[in-house]
Amino acid sequence: QAWALTDAGSGLYLEGDNPDERLPMAATILIMTALVVLEEGVDPDEEVTISEEAESYVGTTYSNVGLIAGERVSVRDLLVASLVASGTDAVYALAEHAGDGSVEQFVGMMNEEADSIGLENTNFETPAGLDTPENYSSARDLAMMAQAALKSPLFAEIVSTENATISTQNREIEIFNTNQLLSTYPPATGVRTGSSPQAGENIVASAEDGGESYIAVVLGAEDSDQRFRAAEAILEHGFASYDLQPLVRQGEVYEEAPLPYRRGESVRLAATEDVAAPVAPSSEIERRVRTEELPPEAEAGQELGEVEVLVGGQSVGRSALVTQEGYEEASLWNRAWYSVRTMAGKALEEAGRALE
Repeated sequence: QAWALTDAGSGLYLEGDNPDERLPMAATILIMTALVVLEEGVDPDEEVTISEEAESYVGTTYSNVGLIAGERVSVRDLLVASLVASGTDAVYALAEHAGDGSVEQFVGMMNEEADSIGLENTNFETPAGLDTPENYSSARDLAMMAQAALKSPLFAEIVSTENATISTQNREIEIFNTNQLLSTYPPATGVRTGSSPQAGENIVASAEDGGESYIAVVLGAEDSDQRFRAAEAILEHGFASYDLQPLVRQGEVYEEAPLPYRRGESVRLAATEDVAAPVAPSSEIERRVRTEELPPEAEAGQELGEVEVLVGGQSVGRSALVTQEGYEEASLWNRAWYSVRTMAGKALEEAGRALE
């Protein structure tokens, strides 16, 4: 029903079909569930006691890892159970813990995080992606979620895991990843599958090869095999069609700003860091430079502006601009001379307009 391809590094949207259509997302929602837990700074080694409500999902949903009320499980293992195996029981245990005992409060935190990321076609009603009218997202929004979550080393480590073992105080549970791309497609690095009667077969997939990394989202596939084949094809298209290029280079000059009270003199402003993004031959690249009003004097390396890079109208990053060399305050004579020249120039312009 929809698909999207984005750059995992910059978040740049590259291609898609129906990328903004609001659709049920099933367990791909767990990307946001985990992101909120990680954003809240919950200690991964902290133990959570499984509640009766969390256990109740063992008997009522297909995706669970069989947690029992009263068992103690670390936050890290609950994240593994959620992200690797779509354990609905583990998801609710996490939501209760991070939401100060309230699943509803945690869902509110998920929606707040969605707003802060800028997701325009996403809403959460449950933390586990169950089929409800107010649980929906879009292919583009899910790619943005994944790009934000993959910045967490713990998240990236977990979603790249093919199988794992989690522990309670008295037993171990083996779990297996539902993302088959991890074993069949060498560049694959994650992220999350999801399926339900209303959502169909979905996947948010990431891959990295040769310094390039992409995120592919497939929503509403007909069957599990189709979602994997489609995701791999989209990722391969990304690697074949786009080339990661430095669009701003550290140390390169992007502006020469005129010095105050010095006619014909300027200071060169250079970027402090690289900005790279994948581009195709037809990509439209724009660099927008913003400079501050120059102070009377400045030292070498002083920040006086920034350069922002846009590809196809989308911002992919920015770098501060700093002076390559310092300059001193203009002398009193220079300031007076410059002021006189400026006033004379304005007077001539006004006279010229009057003659016209």
